[in-house]
Amino acid sequence: MTKETHPKLELPKLLVDQAVRTALAEDLGLAGDITTDPIIAPDAQGEATIVSRQPGVVAGLDLVEAAFKTLDPQSSVARVVDDGGKVESGGAIARVQARTRALLTGERTALNFLGRLSGIATLTPPMWRRSKARARACLHAQDDAGLTRLEKYAVRCGGGVNHRFGLYDAVLVKDNHIAAAGGLAAALERLRPRAGHMVKVEVEVDTLQQLEEALRFPINAVLLDNMDVETLKKAVTLAKGKVLTEASGGVNLETVGKIAAAGVDLISVGALTHSPRNLDSSLEWAPDR
Repeated sequence: MTKETHPKLELPKLLVDQAVRTALAEDLGLAGDITTDPIIAPDAQGEATIVSRQPGVVAGLDLVEAAFKTLDPQSSVARVVDDGGKVESGGAIARVQARTRALLTGERTALNFLGRLSGIATLTPPMWRRSKARARACLHAQDDAGLTRLEKYAVRCGGGVNHRFGLYDAVLVKDNHIAAAGGLAAALERLRPRAGHMVKVEVEVDTLQQLEEALRFPINAVLLDNMDVETLKKAVTLAKGKVLTEASGGVNLETVGKIAAAGVDLISVGALTHSPRNLDSSLEWAPDR
């Protein structure tokens, strides 16, 4: 039996560079680093280690590397742990060599990205483990505007999967769309000529009656919003073999196992991005050699 392999986790370079340059521009403003520049000579060289102060799953090292390389193209980042890998409390994540000014100026940007994305990646595995009461249960993350691609990448580093990336790549007909259109039938009739054949269509429902109505149309998935477990089980029975079922609302570490046990195909977990704690890490200066 051949060993299963997975593609390396990575972010598009353009996305990384844009995010890092935006963050550095915000941090440096019009005057630059008015603490570091007067203290440190332009040609001084430094070395430091990024250390985690708690156990977790690492994500965001491309952004760490870009933060230092933007300030010093000759800098180097040696990864001790790759994205998606685990680090213990006190463990080294990466070792950085660069001009001292670049190390000190880029530190906050690098650690902010690393902490945020690693926090999401660290929360994902326990959510995933508790959802596996059914083999097909998996995790979708809702995201914050401006960090969408980065946060979804962090979810993948933690072993989760992604939902749509925005309003442009999948149709999600929600309750307000239905109300504004004058009903589900009217909404879908207007939608059908505009949705390409490669675009999936999902409809949000709050009740079993709404689900029965939605199943009369050629859709791909239903979002079962804020249903209790018993209602979810009935919804799964109604939709089985017809469309994918996705549970949403009130999902956390305490509830995700029960929700998965209802038999839904997917679970949308907003807590992955609105509730994680940043992975606490620091840049530890190497002693003079």
